[in-house]
Amino acid sequence: MANTAKQSLSALASVGIDIGKNVFHIVGFDTDGKIVLRRKIKRLALMTTFEKLPRCIVGMEACLSAHFVSRTLRQLGFETRIIPAKYTKPFVKGQKNDYNDAEAIAEAALRPNLRCVREKTQEQLDLQALHRVRSRLVSRRTATINQIRAFLIEQGITVQTGAHALRNSLFAILKNRQDEISARMSDIIVGLYEDWLWLDERIESTSNEIELISKGEANCQRLMSVPGIGPIISTAMVAAIGTGEAFDRGRDFGAWLGLVPRQYSTGGKPILGRISKRGSKYLRTLFVQAAHVILMRPHNWHKFSFGSWLEQASQRMHKNKLATALANKLARIAWSVLRNGKAFDANRIEVTAI
Repeated sequence: MANTAKQSLSALASVGIDIGKNVFHIVGFDTDGKIVLRRKIKRLALMTTFEKLPRCIVGMEACLSAHFVSRTLRQLGFETRIIPAKYTKPFVKGQKNDYNDAEAIAEAALRPNLRCVREKTQEQLDLQALHRVRSRLVSRRTATINQIRAFLIEQGITVQTGAHALRNSLFAILKNRQDEISARMSDIIVGLYEDWLWLDERIESTSNEIELISKGEANCQRLMSVPGIGPIISTAMVAAIGTGEAFDRGRDFGAWLGLVPRQYSTGGKPILGRISKRGSKYLRTLFVQAAHVILMRPHNWHKFSFGSWLEQASQRMHKNKLATALANKLARIAWSVLRNGKAFDANRIEVTAI
Protein backbone atom coordinates (compact mmCIF):
# COMPACT_ATOMS: atom_id res chain seq x y z
CA MET A 1 0.00 0.00 0.00
CA ALA A 2 2.84 2.36 0.83
CA ASN A 3 4.51 1.68 -2.54
CA THR A 4 1.21 2.29 -4.32
CA ALA A 5 0.81 5.63 -2.55
CA LYS A 6 4.37 6.63 -3.48
CA GLN A 7 3.77 5.69 -7.12
CA SER A 8 0.57 7.75 -7.16
CA LEU A 9 2.34 10.78 -5.72
CA SER A 10 5.15 10.44 -8.24
CA ALA A 11 2.59 11.11 -10.98
CA LEU A 12 1.32 14.23 -9.24
CA ALA A 13 0.29 16.84 -11.84
CA SER A 14 -1.32 19.62 -9.82
CA VAL A 15 -2.06 20.54 -6.24
CA GLY A 16 -4.70 22.95 -5.01
CA ILE A 17 -4.30 24.75 -1.69
CA ASP A 18 -7.25 26.25 0.15
CA ILE A 19 -5.47 28.82 2.33
CA GLY A 20 -6.87 29.38 5.81
CA LYS A 21 -5.72 31.39 8.77
CA ASN A 22 -4.08 28.49 10.59
CA VAL A 23 -4.98 25.42 8.50
CA PHE A 24 -4.43 24.60 4.82
CA HIS A 25 -6.46 21.99 2.91
CA ILE A 26 -4.57 20.29 0.06
CA VAL A 27 -5.95 18.23 -2.84
CA GLY A 28 -3.76 16.81 -5.63
CA PHE A 29 -4.48 15.28 -9.06
CA ASP A 30 -2.29 12.84 -10.97
CA THR A 31 -1.75 12.91 -14.72
CA ASP A 32 -4.95 10.88 -15.25
CA GLY A 33 -7.06 13.42 -13.34
CA LYS A 34 -7.55 11.22 -10.28
CA ILE A 35 -7.30 12.52 -6.72
CA VAL A 36 -4.14 11.07 -5.16
CA LEU A 37 -3.60 13.60 -2.36
CA ARG A 38 -6.12 14.85 0.19
CA ARG A 39 -4.71 16.32 3.36
CA LYS A 40 -5.17 18.99 6.03
CA ILE A 41 -2.02 20.59 7.39
CA LYS A 42 -1.07 23.36 9.79
CA ARG A 43 0.36 26.57 8.33
CA LEU A 44 3.72 25.93 9.98
CA ALA A 45 3.93 22.51 8.29
CA LEU A 46 3.73 23.96 4.77
CA MET A 47 7.41 23.62 3.86
CA THR A 48 7.95 20.20 5.46
CA THR A 49 4.88 18.83 3.68
CA PHE A 50 5.77 20.11 0.21
CA GLU A 51 9.44 19.17 0.48
CA LYS A 52 8.30 15.53 0.34
CA LEU A 53 6.10 16.02 -2.75
CA PRO A 54 7.27 15.81 -6.37
CA ARG A 55 7.57 19.15 -8.16
CA CYS A 56 4.37 20.06 -9.98
CA ILE A 57 1.87 22.88 -10.54
CA VAL A 58 0.49 24.37 -7.32
CA GLY A 59 -2.58 26.57 -7.47
CA MET A 60 -4.08 28.85 -4.84
CA GLU A 61 -6.74 31.55 -4.75
CA ALA A 62 -5.68 35.19 -4.67
CA CYS A 63 -6.15 36.09 -1.00
CA LEU A 64 -4.24 37.15 2.08
CA SER A 65 -0.80 35.49 2.27
CA ALA A 66 -1.19 33.96 -1.22
CA HIS A 67 1.91 35.82 -2.46
CA PHE A 68 3.90 34.64 0.56
CA VAL A 69 2.84 31.01 0.04
CA SER A 70 3.58 31.28 -3.68
CA ARG A 71 7.05 32.69 -3.05
CA THR A 72 7.81 29.98 -0.49
CA LEU A 73 6.77 27.12 -2.78
CA ARG A 74 8.46 28.60 -5.84
CA GLN A 75 11.74 28.59 -3.92
CA LEU A 76 11.23 24.85 -3.41
CA GLY A 77 10.94 24.37 -7.18
CA PHE A 78 7.15 24.28 -7.65
CA GLU A 79 5.34 26.11 -10.45
CA THR A 80 2.88 28.31 -8.58
CA ARG A 81 -0.28 29.90 -9.95
CA ILE A 82 -2.34 32.48 -8.07
CA ILE A 83 -5.88 32.33 -9.44
CA PRO A 84 -8.67 34.90 -8.94
CA ALA A 85 -11.48 33.41 -6.86
CA LYS A 86 -14.11 34.04 -9.54
CA TYR A 87 -12.19 31.75 -11.94
CA THR A 88 -12.14 28.81 -9.51
CA LYS A 89 -15.82 29.00 -8.58
CA PRO A 90 -17.11 27.23 -11.76
CA PHE A 91 -14.97 24.18 -10.89
CA VAL A 92 -16.52 23.62 -7.45
CA LYS A 93 -18.45 20.34 -7.29
CA GLY A 94 -21.14 19.77 -4.69
CA GLN A 95 -21.53 22.03 -1.72
CA LYS A 96 -18.91 24.42 -0.47
CA ASN A 97 -16.30 23.09 1.92
CA ASP A 98 -12.54 23.42 2.21
CA TYR A 99 -11.70 20.16 0.40
CA ASN A 100 -14.07 20.94 -2.48
CA ASP A 101 -12.52 24.41 -2.77
CA ALA A 102 -9.00 22.92 -2.87
CA GLU A 103 -10.12 20.40 -5.51
CA ALA A 104 -11.59 23.20 -7.65
CA ILE A 105 -8.34 25.19 -7.36
CA ALA A 106 -6.25 22.16 -8.39
CA GLU A 107 -8.47 21.61 -11.44
CA ALA A 108 -8.44 25.27 -12.42
CA ALA A 109 -4.63 25.39 -12.14
CA LEU A 110 -4.36 22.86 -14.99
CA ARG A 111 -6.13 25.15 -17.49
CA PRO A 112 -3.42 26.59 -19.77
CA ASN A 113 -5.43 29.62 -20.89
CA LEU A 114 -6.49 30.73 -17.41
CA ARG A 115 -5.33 34.25 -16.53
CA CYS A 116 -3.49 34.21 -13.22
CA VAL A 117 -2.38 36.91 -10.80
CA ARG A 118 1.30 37.81 -10.99
CA GLU A 119 3.24 37.15 -7.81
CA LYS A 120 4.12 40.39 -6.03
CA THR A 121 7.57 41.13 -4.67
CA GLN A 122 8.06 42.17 -1.06
CA GLU A 123 8.63 45.77 -2.22
CA GLN A 124 5.28 45.76 -4.03
CA LEU A 125 3.53 44.38 -0.96
CA ASP A 126 5.11 47.08 1.22
CA LEU A 127 4.04 49.82 -1.18
CA GLN A 128 0.55 48.35 -1.44
CA ALA A 129 0.30 48.33 2.36
CA LEU A 130 1.20 52.03 2.47
CA HIS A 131 -1.59 52.83 0.02
CA ARG A 132 -4.10 50.76 1.99
CA VAL A 133 -3.16 52.55 5.21
CA ARG A 134 -3.48 55.94 3.54
CA SER A 135 -6.84 55.01 2.01
CA ARG A 136 -8.16 53.91 5.42
CA LEU A 137 -6.95 57.14 7.06
CA VAL A 138 -8.58 59.28 4.37
CA SER A 139 -11.82 57.37 4.83
CA ARG A 140 -11.69 57.87 8.60
CA ARG A 141 -11.02 61.59 8.17
CA THR A 142 -14.03 61.93 5.89
CA ALA A 143 -16.17 60.07 8.43
CA THR A 144 -14.94 62.35 11.23
CA ILE A 145 -15.74 65.49 9.24
CA ASN A 146 -19.19 64.17 8.38
CA GLN A 147 -19.85 63.36 12.03
CA ILE A 148 -18.94 66.91 13.07
CA ARG A 149 -21.35 68.25 10.44
CA ALA A 150 -24.07 65.86 11.62
CA PHE A 151 -23.76 67.00 15.25
CA LEU A 152 -23.90 70.65 14.16
CA ILE A 153 -26.99 70.01 12.05
CA GLU A 154 -28.66 68.43 15.08
CA GLN A 155 -28.15 71.81 16.77
CA GLY A 156 -29.70 73.56 13.76
CA ILE A 157 -26.35 74.77 12.36
CA THR A 158 -25.28 74.16 8.75
CA VAL A 159 -21.83 74.88 7.37
CA GLN A 160 -20.75 75.56 3.80
CA THR A 161 -19.64 72.50 1.83
CA GLY A 162 -15.95 71.64 2.04
CA ALA A 163 -13.48 70.70 4.76
CA HIS A 164 -11.71 74.07 4.51
CA ALA A 165 -14.91 76.00 5.24
CA LEU A 166 -15.70 73.80 8.24
CA ARG A 167 -12.19 74.12 9.66
CA ASN A 168 -12.23 77.92 9.40
CA SER A 169 -15.67 78.41 10.92
CA LEU A 170 -15.86 75.64 13.54
CA PHE A 171 -14.48 77.46 16.59
CA ALA A 172 -16.29 80.67 15.67
CA ILE A 173 -19.53 78.67 15.64
CA LEU A 174 -18.79 77.08 19.01
CA LYS A 175 -18.04 80.50 20.50
CA ASN A 176 -20.94 82.41 18.99
CA ARG A 177 -23.51 79.66 19.60
CA GLN A 178 -22.40 78.63 23.07
CA ASP A 179 -25.86 79.50 24.40
CA GLU A 180 -27.41 76.99 21.97
CA ILE A 181 -24.75 74.26 22.12
CA SER A 182 -24.31 72.47 25.44
CA ALA A 183 -20.89 72.25 27.06
CA ARG A 184 -20.86 68.48 26.64
CA MET A 185 -21.66 68.67 22.92
CA SER A 186 -18.99 71.34 22.49
CA ASP A 187 -16.41 69.05 24.14
CA ILE A 188 -17.45 66.16 21.86
CA ILE A 189 -17.02 68.31 18.75
CA VAL A 190 -13.64 69.63 19.93
CA GLY A 191 -12.52 66.01 20.53
CA LEU A 192 -13.55 65.09 16.99
CA TYR A 193 -11.61 68.08 15.68
CA GLU A 194 -8.50 66.84 17.50
CA ASP A 195 -9.01 63.44 15.84
CA TRP A 196 -9.23 65.30 12.53
CA LEU A 197 -5.90 67.02 13.13
CA TRP A 198 -4.24 63.72 14.10
CA LEU A 199 -5.55 62.07 10.93
CA ASP A 200 -4.23 64.99 8.87
CA GLU A 201 -0.76 64.43 10.33
CA ARG A 202 -0.87 60.66 9.67
CA ILE A 203 -2.09 61.16 6.10
CA GLU A 204 0.61 63.73 5.42
CA SER A 205 3.39 61.53 6.82
CA THR A 206 2.17 58.51 4.81
CA SER A 207 1.87 60.62 1.65
CA ASN A 208 5.40 61.97 2.17
CA GLU A 209 6.73 58.41 2.49
CA ILE A 210 4.96 57.42 -0.74
CA GLU A 211 6.35 60.50 -2.49
CA LEU A 212 9.87 59.65 -1.27
CA ILE A 213 9.55 56.15 -2.73
CA SER A 214 8.35 57.56 -6.06
CA LYS A 215 11.46 59.73 -6.33
CA GLY A 216 13.75 56.70 -6.04
CA GLU A 217 11.78 54.44 -8.41
CA ALA A 218 12.55 54.83 -12.14
CA ASN A 219 9.19 53.38 -13.23
CA CYS A 220 7.36 55.90 -11.06
CA GLN A 221 9.36 58.75 -12.53
CA ARG A 222 8.41 57.68 -16.05
CA LEU A 223 4.76 57.30 -15.09
CA MET A 224 4.72 60.82 -13.66
CA SER A 225 5.50 62.16 -17.13
CA VAL A 226 1.90 61.29 -18.05
CA PRO A 227 -0.49 64.24 -17.49
CA GLY A 228 -2.50 63.94 -14.29
CA ILE A 229 -0.30 61.22 -12.77
CA GLY A 230 1.68 62.02 -9.64
CA PRO A 231 3.35 60.07 -6.82
CA ILE A 232 0.11 58.50 -5.55
CA ILE A 233 -1.07 57.02 -8.87
CA SER A 234 2.40 56.04 -10.06
CA THR A 235 3.30 54.13 -6.90
CA ALA A 236 -0.17 52.54 -6.69
CA MET A 237 0.18 51.31 -10.26
CA VAL A 238 3.67 49.89 -9.70
CA ALA A 239 2.45 48.19 -6.52
CA ALA A 240 -0.52 46.67 -8.37
CA ILE A 241 0.97 45.47 -11.67
CA GLY A 242 4.75 45.84 -11.41
CA THR A 243 6.01 46.46 -14.94
CA GLY A 244 2.68 45.55 -16.56
CA GLU A 245 3.78 42.21 -18.04
CA ALA A 246 0.50 40.61 -16.97
CA PHE A 247 -1.31 42.48 -19.77
CA ASP A 248 -0.74 42.11 -23.51
CA ARG A 249 -1.93 45.62 -24.38
CA GLY A 250 -3.19 48.83 -22.83
CA ARG A 251 -6.83 48.04 -23.48
CA ASP A 252 -6.47 44.88 -21.35
CA PHE A 253 -5.24 47.03 -18.48
CA GLY A 254 -8.18 49.43 -18.98
CA ALA A 255 -10.56 46.47 -18.93
CA TRP A 256 -8.94 45.16 -15.73
CA LEU A 257 -9.53 48.55 -14.12
CA GLY A 258 -13.20 48.37 -15.09
CA LEU A 259 -13.08 51.46 -17.33
CA VAL A 260 -14.62 49.77 -20.39
CA PRO A 261 -18.33 49.20 -21.16
CA ARG A 262 -20.00 46.15 -19.68
CA GLN A 263 -20.68 43.66 -22.48
CA TYR A 264 -23.73 41.40 -22.73
CA SER A 265 -23.69 40.26 -26.35
CA THR A 266 -25.61 37.36 -27.80
CA GLY A 267 -26.75 36.15 -31.20
CA GLY A 268 -24.00 38.10 -32.94
CA LYS A 269 -25.45 41.39 -31.66
CA PRO A 270 -23.08 43.46 -29.50
CA ILE A 271 -24.77 44.99 -26.47
CA LEU A 272 -22.70 47.46 -24.42
CA GLY A 273 -23.78 49.11 -21.17
CA ARG A 274 -22.18 51.16 -18.45
CA ILE A 275 -18.57 50.62 -17.40
CA SER A 276 -17.94 47.20 -15.89
CA LYS A 277 -16.27 48.48 -12.67
CA ARG A 278 -14.26 45.27 -12.44
CA GLY A 279 -10.74 44.96 -11.09
CA SER A 280 -9.05 47.49 -8.84
CA LYS A 281 -11.56 50.02 -7.50
CA TYR A 282 -8.77 52.02 -5.83
CA LEU A 283 -6.75 52.50 -9.03
CA ARG A 284 -9.90 53.18 -11.07
CA THR A 285 -10.91 55.94 -8.67
CA LEU A 286 -7.45 57.52 -8.84
CA PHE A 287 -7.45 57.59 -12.66
CA VAL A 288 -10.93 59.13 -12.76
CA GLN A 289 -9.80 61.79 -10.28
CA ALA A 290 -6.76 62.51 -12.48
CA ALA A 291 -9.07 62.87 -15.48
CA HIS A 292 -11.25 65.37 -13.61
CA VAL A 293 -8.16 67.42 -12.73
CA ILE A 294 -7.16 67.61 -16.41
CA LEU A 295 -10.70 68.57 -17.45
CA MET A 296 -10.63 71.49 -14.99
CA ARG A 297 -7.82 73.12 -17.02
CA PRO A 298 -8.91 73.24 -20.69
CA HIS A 299 -6.26 75.88 -21.45
CA ASN A 300 -3.61 73.13 -21.06
CA TRP A 301 -5.22 70.60 -23.41
CA HIS A 302 -3.27 71.76 -26.45
CA LYS A 303 -0.02 70.79 -24.72
CA PHE A 304 -0.89 67.07 -24.79
CA SER A 305 -0.66 64.71 -27.75
CA PHE A 306 -4.30 63.73 -27.09
CA GLY A 307 -5.39 67.38 -26.81
CA SER A 308 -7.23 67.47 -30.14
CA TRP A 309 -9.12 64.28 -29.26
CA LEU A 310 -10.06 65.76 -25.89
CA GLU A 311 -11.35 68.98 -27.43
CA GLN A 312 -13.52 67.12 -29.94
CA ALA A 313 -14.80 64.67 -27.31
CA SER A 314 -15.73 67.50 -24.94
CA GLN A 315 -18.18 68.83 -27.52
CA ARG A 316 -20.19 65.62 -27.79
CA MET A 317 -19.86 63.95 -24.35
CA HIS A 318 -21.27 64.66 -20.92
CA LYS A 319 -18.53 65.69 -18.48
CA ASN A 320 -18.78 62.48 -16.42
CA LYS A 321 -18.68 60.28 -19.50
CA LEU A 322 -15.78 62.33 -20.82
CA ALA A 323 -13.90 61.92 -17.53
CA THR A 324 -14.31 58.13 -17.72
CA ALA A 325 -13.14 58.04 -21.35
CA LEU A 326 -10.14 60.19 -20.47
CA ALA A 327 -9.35 57.99 -17.46
CA ASN A 328 -9.31 54.96 -19.76
CA LYS A 329 -6.98 56.76 -22.17
CA LEU A 330 -4.65 57.79 -19.32
CA ALA A 331 -4.59 54.20 -18.04
CA ARG A 332 -3.66 52.85 -21.47
CA ILE A 333 -0.94 55.48 -21.88
CA ALA A 334 0.39 54.72 -18.40
CA TRP A 335 0.57 50.99 -19.17
CA SER A 336 2.49 51.71 -22.39
CA VAL A 337 4.94 53.95 -20.51
CA LEU A 338 5.44 51.32 -17.83
CA ARG A 339 5.78 48.38 -20.23
CA ASN A 340 8.08 50.06 -22.77
CA GLY A 341 10.21 51.92 -20.24
CA LYS A 342 9.88 55.28 -22.03
CA ALA A 343 8.54 58.56 -20.73
CA PHE A 344 5.30 59.93 -22.20
CA ASP A 345 5.76 61.78 -25.51
CA ALA A 346 9.52 61.21 -25.28
CA ASN A 347 9.97 61.03 -29.07
CA ARG A 348 7.81 64.09 -29.59
CA ILE A 349 9.92 66.08 -27.11
CA GLU A 350 13.16 65.04 -28.85
CA VAL A 351 11.85 66.13 -32.27
CA THR A 352 10.71 69.48 -30.87
CA ALA A 353 14.08 70.00 -29.22
CA ILE A 354 15.84 69.38 -32.50
